[in-house]
Amino acid sequence: MSSISMAGLIFGCMLALMVIRVPIAISMFVAGCFGYIAQVGLPPFFNNLNGMAYARFASYDLSVIPLFILMGNFATQGGISKALFQFASVVMARFKGGLAMAAVMASAAFGAICGSSIATAATITQVALPEMKRHGYSGRLSTGTLAAGGTLGILIPPSVPLVIYAILTEQNIAKLFAAATIPGVIAMLGYMIAIAVYVRLFPGHAPEHATEHPRMTTEALWGVLPIAAVFLLVFGGIYGGLFTPTEGAGVGAAATFIAALLKRELTWAKIRHCFLSTAASSAMIFLIFIGADLMNSSLALTQVPAQLAEVIKGWDVAPVMVVTGILLFYVILGAVMDELSMILLTIPIFFPVIMGLDFGMPAESVAIWFGVMVLMTVGFGLLAPPVGLNVYVVNGMAKDVPIAESYKGVMPFLASDVLRTTLLLTFPSITLWLVQFVG
Repeated sequence: MSSISMAGLIFGCMLALMVIRVPIAISMFVAGCFGYIAQVGLPPFFNNLNGMAYARFASYDLSVIPLFILMGNFATQGGISKALFQFASVVMARFKGGLAMAAVMASAAFGAICGSSIATAATITQVALPEMKRHGYSGRLSTGTLAAGGTLGILIPPSVPLVIYAILTEQNIAKLFAAATIPGVIAMLGYMIAIAVYVRLFPGHAPEHATEHPRMTTEALWGVLPIAAVFLLVFGGIYGGLFTPTEGAGVGAAATFIAALLKRELTWAKIRHCFLSTAASSAMIFLIFIGADLMNSSLALTQVPAQLAEVIKGWDVAPVMVVTGILLFYVILGAVMDELSMILLTIPIFFPVIMGLDFGMPAESVAIWFGVMVLMTVGFGLLAPPVGLNVYVVNGMAKDVPIAESYKGVMPFLASDVLRTTLLLTFPSITLWLVQFVG
């Protein structure tokens, strides 16, 4: 059997298992087992399996994942989202569609201490959706805005998928966080512009005139001060060289816990839930790590990734077109896989291909820029049908809104995503500008 046929069988096995609703981690693990045994036999397979888990999980850098997840759980359970939304609502109250813009702003701010798209979407929806309904926003605009805003949870650092990319490619986490900051802010502004355009082109989805203009109060300012302090402490410390990203994640988790205590909404039951949820999420991610590692090992034996790199090098096309093709592949793959699984499965294949091309930039800059481009593109899968996990989460909380309306609601934001991705693909210097200030 040719190497291409073997690689096709491995992928086919994985997709077949996913179709019958086998969890993605198990699907990759079983497909990897099949491919590895078929190529080298049982004894080498068991020998590889024996040390694989320890080799993967003995890495100190991996501890940053549960720490950032714990930080996000403390923020979710501690009532921080309500203070963020209230502050953003006051700031944006004078604009048409201002409450929807406030939801986007609150999602971006919450994402800066959360790192999870689903958690951001679900948490902000709990606070913002009732208010948007009360003020007369349509179900389409409300759910579309909240689903799109949730994607800022992985675009604005800290970002768990970006941490995983850094570990897989052995890149500096702090530099990747810096590189993702400007694209994340552009994403937030792009979504707010999309709302402003939408409510003018399609009247009736937002109130024509604000019925009330809430004033900035001392309470609203004090409500966001703890969140701002946590953000400045964590990222100021990381970028200032006071501690490593892993240490920063520990400091951030502790600081967010204190901020949540100050809000007086943390109970013993919620604290217990934070730790249990962190353990469950971390276990899921680490299981996907093992499945992806075995899958990639079996694919490496076929030598198809190396052959693919050589073939692409021989093509007479601009390197940026290769990146465009890979990003389009991610958009398609997002219909069947979540962002973590896509990154773990494909980066070991695509990263060597990208690093073998000449972009006229230092290798580290290429690696960082490509990581941010991948991060933005996997976000498409969180919104685009037929899956759109964020859409399902938000729509499930808006019982009276048909799922078709929610999908229509995310279309302006997907258009914004396309424009932003095109901009950053054409001008990598926008992404890399902040990186030069990180030592």
